[in-house]
Amino acid sequence: MPSSSSSRPGQLHLNAFLMSVGHHEASWRLPESDPYADLDVEHFKNLARIAERGRLDSLFLADGPVLWDQVGRRPSGVLEPTVLLTALAGATQHIGLIATASTTYNEPYNLARRFASLDIVSGGRAGWNIVTTAGLDAARNFNLDHLPAHKERYERAAEFVEVSLKLWDSWDDEAIVADKETGVWGDDTKIYPPAHKGNYYSVAGALNVPRSAQGHPVLVQAGSSENGRNFAAKYAEAVFTAHQTLADAQEFYDDLKRRTFEFGRDPGHIKILPGIVPIIGRTQAEADALEAELERLIRPEYALAQLAGLIGVDPSDLSLDEQLPANLPEEEQIEGAKSRRTLVVNLGRRENLTVRELIGRLGGGRGHLTFTGTAVQVADKIEHWYENGAADGFNIMAPVLPSGLEAFVDQVVPILQDRGRFRTEYTGRTLREHYGLPRPANRNTTVTANTGALTR
Repeated sequence: MPSSSSSRPGQLHLNAFLMSVGHHEASWRLPESDPYADLDVEHFKNLARIAERGRLDSLFLADGPVLWDQVGRRPSGVLEPTVLLTALAGATQHIGLIATASTTYNEPYNLARRFASLDIVSGGRAGWNIVTTAGLDAARNFNLDHLPAHKERYERAAEFVEVSLKLWDSWDDEAIVADKETGVWGDDTKIYPPAHKGNYYSVAGALNVPRSAQGHPVLVQAGSSENGRNFAAKYAEAVFTAHQTLADAQEFYDDLKRRTFEFGRDPGHIKILPGIVPIIGRTQAEADALEAELERLIRPEYALAQLAGLIGVDPSDLSLDEQLPANLPEEEQIEGAKSRRTLVVNLGRRENLTVRELIGRLGGGRGHLTFTGTAVQVADKIEHWYENGAADGFNIMAPVLPSGLEAFVDQVVPILQDRGRFRTEYTGRTLREHYGLPRPANRNTTVTANTGALTR
């Protein structure tokens, strides 16, 4: 692998990670916030247009088949993301549309059809954030009394993706003939039923949706455990990840690019995008004041329960004004979000934070990097990580919406554009074109050799 360089060429990729009225759990309590916006499609259309005005690569929506947290904590309504993104496709022209969907609690045919439909409706702008879904509460919503083991969830996910790829390739690009003269609409010889029989799935027939403008939706992944890294290296074209330090981000970046090469793929065809929560002010003092106000509005009893669940202890084991207990379950004992548990524990221990202080640090990004400062300082931070081999871009997690996204688009993006680090206009129409990714060949009709060099 080439070493990190302070003169790295190229441009950043930037996504807008949308969450109700902001990523900070107390954002809904601010006077400017609408506590009902999580169910208002016009709110999300406005956010989509702001992000597109900034020429961002994509919008991203998280999701899970479970009611998150206690409803007392924050706005808890979550519209089904592919439905919401279909509405946003009609309100935008260029920006990509990435939705989260679980391989543990879906079937390949239904999900492949849903994403293929979104991809066609949007003109080739869809992406699928592949998750295996942690948490016993989700399992209990699907006739299970236990959470499937971490390794099993990833084995199931790999087969799920393989079946989905077969379904998206079950139509040749030239399968539609539409010959009115002969009365032939399609060529049956160019339809390729998967006829798949595996350990977890049996799927016989072809998809009832043709191949899209970008071949198939961009595959995105968000796990950083050992299983998650191998899964990403084999399948993902973009990776959403969380890191608190430059060194940790560089380790992850180098490791995942290496693994991608070892799977026979071009490392340039996987974009690594850590999350960042930018708290932006016209001055440092103004930014600090906004951060302090948000932390003041946190209800610690709600945050305490979430932290306890993440690190595998009972809430009664945690004291707000003391540091984390010395004896905590190790990562291998956690069947949920393994890598996030380790990130949070390391953060608390590295900075000697009390539980109350740790809750405050997690309030904006749940473990993602929170950075507070002026627009220039935020741009400097983003560029520093990019230039030093820690990221190909960032998932922008505005703490308050829409104001935080507006501040980023109107203040930070122009700085990055002036430095030549970000596009000033869209040059393509599909999400693949935004990311600089090739359109995948149909595996049923073309065999291509991967000769890409190991480059960043």
